[in-house]
Amino acid sequence: MGKKFHLFEVFGIELEYMLINKGNFKVTPIVDALLTKKTGELTADIDNGKIAWSNELVAHVIELKTNGPTSDLNSLSSLFHENILEINNILKEFDSELLPTACHPLMNPLIDTQLWKHSYSDVYELYNRIFNCKGHGWSNVQSTHINLPFYDDKEFEKLHAAIRIILPLIPGLCASSPILEGKNTGFKDTRLEYYKTNQKEIPEMTGLVIPERVFSKVDYYATIFQPIKNAIKPHDTKNILDHHFLNSRGAIARFDRNAIEIRLVDIQECPNADIAICVLIIEVLKLLVNKKLGSLQNQKKWLKQDLFAILNPIIKDAENYKISNLEYLKMFHLNNSATVQNIWKHLYELAKPNIHESHYEALDIILNQGTLATRILKAINEDYSVKNITKVYSQLASCLQENKMFTP
Repeated sequence: MGKKFHLFEVFGIELEYMLINKGNFKVTPIVDALLTKKTGELTADIDNGKIAWSNELVAHVIELKTNGPTSDLNSLSSLFHENILEINNILKEFDSELLPTACHPLMNPLIDTQLWKHSYSDVYELYNRIFNCKGHGWSNVQSTHINLPFYDDKEFEKLHAAIRIILPLIPGLCASSPILEGKNTGFKDTRLEYYKTNQKEIPEMTGLVIPERVFSKVDYYATIFQPIKNAIKPHDTKNILDHHFLNSRGAIARFDRNAIEIRLVDIQECPNADIAICVLIIEVLKLLVNKKLGSLQNQKKWLKQDLFAILNPIIKDAENYKISNLEYLKMFHLNNSATVQNIWKHLYELAKPNIHESHYEALDIILNQGTLATRILKAINEDYSVKNITKVYSQLASCLQENKMFTP
């Protein structure tokens, strides 16, 4: 285990993208070819200066991440963008490119899924045996992960308490998966709708998405890790799965690296949007941790069931959902029921003095024109033909290439 850091001293950001064929717009399982082209041999992880590249469970998804913890969030948008340009350049010879958003709108996972066949493949094979990883919830999901450090139990308690409180609001900021298999699913955040039941065979793994009220390492092991270990035992006879890896809540504690990883963020149209969202979430967490919003006691008392009851309709309606739980709103110094969009606007105003102005434009678009899911649906304008969906998502691919916001 490396050096330990204090709260908000450093950050780790991970972005996942799918590879698609430019000709037929289908996902294309050639991440191994891309990684081989980059280094001359196949490796699952590539250090590319400040950003690292790695493979994922399925062969058409690549992950870009900060190469170790960084204290500088504001330069990440351009760093990630440079890597995206480099990858798209390599992919030209395969007539392919990266596509943003959390779900491919036309993919048929039963036909189009290929699992990663190289390193870690024994782990992936076992997952596939237990859960059948051909479904959308496994093979058609791209997210942004935010890793935040804690130094000891005291810091873990504050950070975990704050993260649990903010989790329900996250899809109302960043839902980007409204269309699957050419249809409007009725959920702005279809990725999370699948996330809830993805591992129903072993419910201990995801729980209720919102983590339990546990605020120390000992409690976490007893309440979360132990039940997971017990539940997986009959399936994992060779003991190859790690409990850190198996915990699939919306935020997971990584005691192996003293960090909590937030997993409910759908990936956006470009790093500009992704990093702006990460910065806003982090600044609101700072307000919670520093007791500028709701006391620690108040934050800790929330049951996972009550927080899930707020999260669940937001997965469906994103920023348009109106929260009427006054007890919850009071923590954010709001006295009346409010839409998730207005709650985020209010939190943005509180956090804005600490947010670098390079993020203002992206946040203004998201908070005023709606989540990316809302903007995608507006651009689709009720025409769900393959031709029109391809047209709109090709514009999103251009946004990624140019690192610019999508405004229909």
